[in-house]
Amino acid sequence: MAGHISRRGFLQQITAAAVAPLQAFRSWATSAQTATRERLSVFRYSDVRLTGGPLCLQQERIHASYLALNEDKLLKVYRQRAGLSAPGEDMGGWYDAEGFGPGQVFGQIISALSRFYSSTGDPATQAKVQRLVEGFAATIGSDNYWYPSLKASSASAAYTLDKIIVGLLDAHQFARVASAIDITRRCIQGSLLYLPAGPFESSQEPKQAESDEPYTLPENLFYAYEVTQQEKYRELAKKYLADGFFDPLSRGENVLPGLHAYSHVNALSSAARAYLVLGQQKYLQAAQNAWQMIDSTQSYASGGWAPGEHFVVPNKGQLGDGLDQTHAHFETPCGSYAHLKLCRYLLRVTADARYGDSLEQVLYNTVLGAKDPAGDGRAFYYSDYHSSARKTFYSDKWPCCSGTLPQVVADYSISCYFASPDGIYVNLFTPSEVNWRAGSVPAKLVQVTGYPETDSTEFHVTVSAPVDFTIYVRIPGWLQRSALITVNGKNYPVAAEPGAFAAIRRRWQTNDTVQLQLPTSLRLERIDDQHPDIVALMRGPLMMVAVQPSLAIGEKSVSELSMAANSSSAINLSTVPEKLRFIPFYKVQDEEYTTYLRRARSV
Repeated sequence: MAGHISRRGFLQQITAAAVAPLQAFRSWATSAQTATRERLSVFRYSDVRLTGGPLCLQQERIHASYLALNEDKLLKVYRQRAGLSAPGEDMGGWYDAEGFGPGQVFGQIISALSRFYSSTGDPATQAKVQRLVEGFAATIGSDNYWYPSLKASSASAAYTLDKIIVGLLDAHQFARVASAIDITRRCIQGSLLYLPAGPFESSQEPKQAESDEPYTLPENLFYAYEVTQQEKYRELAKKYLADGFFDPLSRGENVLPGLHAYSHVNALSSAARAYLVLGQQKYLQAAQNAWQMIDSTQSYASGGWAPGEHFVVPNKGQLGDGLDQTHAHFETPCGSYAHLKLCRYLLRVTADARYGDSLEQVLYNTVLGAKDPAGDGRAFYYSDYHSSARKTFYSDKWPCCSGTLPQVVADYSISCYFASPDGIYVNLFTPSEVNWRAGSVPAKLVQVTGYPETDSTEFHVTVSAPVDFTIYVRIPGWLQRSALITVNGKNYPVAAEPGAFAAIRRRWQTNDTVQLQLPTSLRLERIDDQHPDIVALMRGPLMMVAVQPSLAIGEKSVSELSMAANSSSAINLSTVPEKLRFIPFYKVQDEEYTTYLRRARSV
């Protein structure tokens, strides 16, 4: 194990290896070895295009917002540290040299723009990534020191490095910036003297304001290994795997309570990546067990978790107790990014529809409802489930969530579909199209839908020649009865039970059409077992919130469910003594809203 090598010996080992040039990129974020442990594979960003609907609209807005950022301002803190000319205003907030996290979202912005470019082919986005990478490279010293400030090198060496690694590798992989590979090598090399001695175990969580966070460093070092096939990066990744956290989780021990939630869910992505690269079952078991613990004991109706950014003690009613104790119920862009990444990893390995359901729930009810950034660093941070809440910006500019927001939104494309050896898996229902090869035959699937406003979707097939393959369609677990599937207008004889992927196998021809009808209904979800009468209203995957001023939890009691429309745009719910208007959380703008109400005993 790399962890048994002394710190000095390990540095000598990797320093000697650093003179070898990085190999050219070989494949999309995976290796042949990794692929053998996957049932499904992720499509390239360029294979999938969103064509309409709320996911597409948010993706377009966020892309435009980050494309418009001033490059001199983004590079200023790096140029100042390097003693170069540094025109432009300071970014402010966390980003500046004396801020909480100097320059830390820079790598995430490069990452997101690279993914947006791959999705859209927009030349201006690619050119911006190229300029940012080249501008950053000019600030790296002859000793490969690259941090934006001297303080960052000791206080957050790993935290900043993992974001730079993913940004540079994404720039190379998705935005065709050839120099980014060598810059990655230099940044890793320049970090070795400043990285912590090893991982933080669950019982030794550092204070974030004072210490480093290496939770996601293994995931991105494994990424570097997969791209380059250089063993030194795999060994360095292994050094930072937090086995003191993963080992008990793999045995089914719940060590989550009290831990910083986003950091440790991100760490689970490191475990999932470790399983794919190393093949050690305990890392997969840790990720699966932790997901189950979060899903069953930590989650609000939105799928979000961790009030005040920390996991609660299960079965103590702490979710319900905390509704009126904080306005910080879910660290939204960061938590969503970590959650959706983990769900994609687990889907790739298991092809289990539960993870697709979880991904959909968190996407629609948290990050899709994030307030758009203001462009000056003001960013949405927390989802608030307190009564009479409003969506607001975080108190400081350029917090961590300003870096994860564009990444998670750019990733909507790769959450929609997955490839399998015998066909394609449909995970999200959103207007989109995907291109792939069914064996040797080029194929295209176009999805047309008004979902989640409507409860149906349809798929149109185009192939260059008739070909056999399977379309697997996720049947959501929230359905109360089976879905209906037709092919070319005729009922298709396939099990379409909730919580599974329905398999539609046939010899496909151009203009074949699949229609999926999801019998959506209203339901109430309690916040936890200790507060069975505190409930949220759900319609399909959507968390519906009451839009009415000054509505306190318990002030109204839900007495009767009644649909006022056939879509989720607005629903009237009878309460005592009147009716309330409910809309999906993602549609809330500046109005007051209340998420949880008290259920009448008669319901």
